[in-house]
Amino acid sequence: MLRILIVNTSEQTGGAAVAACRLMNALNNNGVKAKLLVREKETDSLTVVGLPRRPWLKWPFLWERLMILCRLHFRWKGLFSVDTASSGFDITSLPEFKEADVVHLHWINQGMLSLKGIRKILRSGKPVVWTMHDMWPATALCHLTMGCRNFTVACQSCKYLPGGGSRNDLAAKVWRQKQRLLDEQTISFVACSRWLEDEARHSALLSGQTITNIPNPIDTRQFSPDDRQLAREAEQLPQDKRLMLFVCQNLSHANKGMDYLIEACNMLTEKYPEMRDQLGVVLLGGHADEMAEKMPFATFPIGYISDEERIIRLYRAADVFVLPSLSENLPNTIMEAMACGVPCVAFRVGGIPEEIDHMKNGYLAQYRSIDDLARGIRWTLYEADRDALGREAVKKVVHSYSQTSVSMRYIEVYQHAIAQRHFNL
Repeated sequence: MLRILIVNTSEQTGGAAVAACRLMNALNNNGVKAKLLVREKETDSLTVVGLPRRPWLKWPFLWERLMILCRLHFRWKGLFSVDTASSGFDITSLPEFKEADVVHLHWINQGMLSLKGIRKILRSGKPVVWTMHDMWPATALCHLTMGCRNFTVACQSCKYLPGGGSRNDLAAKVWRQKQRLLDEQTISFVACSRWLEDEARHSALLSGQTITNIPNPIDTRQFSPDDRQLAREAEQLPQDKRLMLFVCQNLSHANKGMDYLIEACNMLTEKYPEMRDQLGVVLLGGHADEMAEKMPFATFPIGYISDEERIIRLYRAADVFVLPSLSENLPNTIMEAMACGVPCVAFRVGGIPEEIDHMKNGYLAQYRSIDDLARGIRWTLYEADRDALGREAVKKVVHSYSQTSVSMRYIEVYQHAIAQRHFNL
């Protein structure tokens, strides 16, 4: 039986953690023995392993943040926009590592693995697969390039650094470190979307590496349509309103586009005053209360929750899901909403057009267009056949993102990585 060790910083926090756990379950349900190694184990799952508990477990994270803060001249803004992977843990002595046939990296930043630690993993001789949840593996420092194309040649003069950096700034130094690492060994990179795969192929850092794309899986037995009225009753949400849902870990993060949603809602109330009493907004995530005060509609701030059953009920209670992000890979939240039969509205950016088929299972608004975002919300709620959109959404998820289809594609990647490593020895 194929044995896979999936490595991710967190077990539950963030989209990469959700995707890594779902992939682990998908593989275990399809004939593979998979375990997930995380910095700190948070559940009682038998297939999740935490690093050995030490008093200094978080010191690599704190030390790296301090070094980055110094480089930012003690400006807190942007502190979590970049990573250097200068500190981390050596996992090669762990029994889970030794027994693995393939080591599968996911999001390993913020003190989980250092570049030195990754080099040691590569030198162990084990095949390495690396799922890209953002651009960090293909750049020097940043997770989101936000229009910067330096990574296509070599990262330097980084816009995230004070004064725009320089030709020999921190980005240039980390770029050279990553380049030396990748010059030594090959890694099988997997992007979660065709868009991210295309971006990765343009990276000078990943030249010569194997790159493909496989979407994140979802358990369609859990995330599925159900009675909207019962879901609203359980969550104490109104039955007499059309409900719009917005979900993200931190609603105040500028990249998630909350300002665009607020402006679009204001535009709708000006153009269609009757909507003020007809529409309600459910906000799920951190800082929901403060964002609720800015909405022109009746708003129901739920805050951040990790209870998956409640999250699924909130999807089922909604008439439309809106995600006006300015940069995205392949959002789990859109996939989750669609699996629950909820049509989605989002900007045409990143991997989102691979999930939403315009005016078939949702609406793709022109990038950063408040007017088109408002038009998409109005069209989905009042003009389209929402039941038909919901059916098409479920059909798309079952066909493209089911556990079986995704796990089979990953098994092919693992087998190819094993064969390639044996050929190179």
